[in-house]
Amino acid sequence: MEPKKNPKADLTRRSTLFLQLGLILVLFITWQGIEWKTYDKSNIDIGQVDMDQLEEEDVPITQDMSVPPPPPPPPPAPEIIDVVEDEEEVEETIIESTETNQEEEIVEVEEVVDVEEDEVIADVPFAVIENVPVFPGCEGESGNNAKKKCMSDKVKTFINRKFNTDLGSELGLSGVNRIYVRFKIDKSGNIVGVQARGPHPRLEKEAQRVVNMLPKMTPGKQRGKSVGVLYSLPIVFQVQD
Repeated sequence: MEPKKNPKADLTRRSTLFLQLGLILVLFITWQGIEWKTYDKSNIDIGQVDMDQLEEEDVPITQDMSVPPPPPPPPPAPEIIDVVEDEEEVEETIIESTETNQEEEIVEVEEVVDVEEDEVIADVPFAVIENVPVFPGCEGESGNNAKKKCMSDKVKTFINRKFNTDLGSELGLSGVNRIYVRFKIDKSGNIVGVQARGPHPRLEKEAQRVVNMLPKMTPGKQRGKSVGVLYSLPIVFQVQD
C-alpha cells in the first residue's frame, strides 16, 4: 500500500510566516483589551434638569435707605421796579446851536502848515549809488562812472604806498594772502566802521590802520541828499619766496 503523503512536501516552509501572523493577532487582541473602557450609566449626564433637586433660595428683602435730594431753593424775589408817574418832570438835555451871531467875537484860526520830515535814507552800496563820493583829486572827472574809476585807482595807490610790506617776512607768510576790507564813507565824507578779515590778525590790523588813513572825501548822494556809502575793498598781499 502506497502512502498518501507526498514525500517531497516541506511542512516547515511557511512556519515563520504563520508564527508572525499569530503574534500580531495576539498583540492586537491584548491592546484592544487594555483600551476597552466601561462607564457607570448612573453618572452619565444626559442634559436633563431635575427641578426637585433645586433648593429654594431665600432672597433677603432690602430697604431703600437712600435719602431724597433736598428741594431746590426758591427763585429769588423780583427786583423792585419804581414806577414813575407821568406828572414827574424829567430833565431834558438841551443842545445849544453852534451858529454865531454878529455880536459874538470871531476867533481866527491860523493856517496849519504841514512840516515835511526829512526822509531817512539807509546806507547805499558803492556800486548802485547815484552820485559817488569824490576822492580828493577826482573832482575834474565828468560822469559817475569816471569818478568811480578814479576813486578806485586812488584808493589802491594809497594802500599800496602805506601798507607795511615787511609783515610777510615777520609773520613767516608765503604766496598770495587776501584781506577783505569793508568800510563806510559817512554823510560828512569821513571813513568809519572799518572791518577786515584776513589769514592773520596782524594783517587785519594793518589793513584797518591803512584804510583809516584815507583822506576825507566829498560824500555820496542819493536823491539829492548826502548818505552813507558802503565800500568793499579786497587787498591782495603777495609775499615773494
